[in-house]
Amino acid sequence: MSAYASDPDLGVQDVPGSGSKVDVATNLLNRNVRLSILWAQEILLSADAADQMADALRRAAAQSGSITATPAPIE
Repeated sequence: MSAYASDPDLGVQDVPGSGSKVDVATNLLNRNVRLSILWAQEILLSADAADQMADALRRAAAQSGSITATPAPIE
């Protein structure tokens, strides 16, 4: 099981249609945000796709900030 939770609302692909995609995910254990460009070293985005990606990064940052560590019970 992965510690990362990808943004389900992000469906961004590159403009030329080569199959490259962007993924934004939050690590549920340490609150880091991961931005991945899948299957390429660069990706060309339309303005709308860039806006979607920015929104996904904002959502991940908000989710990361809301994750709190649960202290272990004292025995």
